[in-house]
Amino acid sequence: MSAKNAFYAQSGGVTAVINASACGVIETARQHTDQIANVYAGRNGIIGALTEDLIDTSKESAAAIAALRHTPSGGFGSCRYKLKSLEANQREYERLIEVFKAHDIGYFFYNGGGDSADTCFKVSQLSEKMGYPVQAVHVPKTVDNDLPITDNCPGFGSVAKYIATSTLEASFDVRSMCATSTKLFVIEVMGRHAGWIAAAGALVADQGIPVITLFPEVEFNQDKFLAAVRAKVEEYGYCTVCVSEGCHWPDGRFLAEQGTRDAFGHAQLGGAAPVVANMVKDALGYKFHWAVADYLQRAARHLASQSDVEQAYALGKAAVEYAIAGHNSIMPTVVRKSTTPYVWEIGMAPLSQVANVEKFMPKDFISADGFGITDKCRDYLYPLIQGEDYPPYEKGMPKYVTLENVAVPKKLAPFAL
Repeated sequence: MSAKNAFYAQSGGVTAVINASACGVIETARQHTDQIANVYAGRNGIIGALTEDLIDTSKESAAAIAALRHTPSGGFGSCRYKLKSLEANQREYERLIEVFKAHDIGYFFYNGGGDSADTCFKVSQLSEKMGYPVQAVHVPKTVDNDLPITDNCPGFGSVAKYIATSTLEASFDVRSMCATSTKLFVIEVMGRHAGWIAAAGALVADQGIPVITLFPEVEFNQDKFLAAVRAKVEEYGYCTVCVSEGCHWPDGRFLAEQGTRDAFGHAQLGGAAPVVANMVKDALGYKFHWAVADYLQRAARHLASQSDVEQAYALGKAAVEYAIAGHNSIMPTVVRKSTTPYVWEIGMAPLSQVANVEKFMPKDFISADGFGITDKCRDYLYPLIQGEDYPPYEKGMPKYVTLENVAVPKKLAPFAL
């Protein structure tokens, strides 16, 4: 059988290491040209497939593809666009098949989080329902660390390292000034429903920092929280609060809810830090500073975790190897074999068990008072932030790659989204 082309796309919020997965996919495909003729990337994710806006990765040099491994964000552009069910939107699925047929695409690699896993699963079902064989493999990625089955998700280890480091450094700053100035520092981190990133901020307690962590898994209790802040400040002279954007009241309302929604229908969040800081100011009178890590946390390739980079690349590589071995509708996973020393290997999970499933912080990872983490959580987190994998520097700045992203000539009529 002649070699087929592959389609690769990045989806959702990008990370410091998603391009490392892209590097793994493309470099591995280039080693198997007898089965994968070429890798076409979707410009701006799945939208690139629907609009036939494909990028010819064969036009990129080996050096440029290798440089993806140390470059943050999405090298081909990403998107927030979720395909509806085949029954609800057959038009888009028929368009995908039309594009795949026109460009002889037999492999589909979708690099993203939970919504992307759902899209990849739907595409895998597509080949059966519409009579065109496409092997669909989901490449896991999400800073939220909320995909099931896999021990952790590429992107999380690096954002955890950045948040733990930044929270520590800012806390040292507050500690040096608290006698006459700021007594409270609040940092807001990502995590809509799962508090994995907030848990990373709690690691600073191991270096003597008085920290209170607010998780999405724990309903916010204002009186209990204010009492905890007061106790920390009275004992240490200052306090740090690490709040997840998904922290919510008992009725389910987010502290940070803005009343708007993103393209996936999720409530848009951002603003928990000032809410919490002003709450403390009004009740206790403490001077404060707050920060929202936002894009900084997921773009910080200069402080990436070595284990995260290695796993991101390995999962991209495994996706191709599984596909050419005949596997379909699966996601390569990280399997933890040992924590001390940290040993991991690549496994595999069926997409039917991954799509639309979120992994939350286990109850035994959160301290009894709901404001910190347990030793079991520490044992889980520390291996994921171990090691440094610095990018090359030039004139004092990281040297990142910008790809040529040469378009594949179109063969079909335009398609309106």
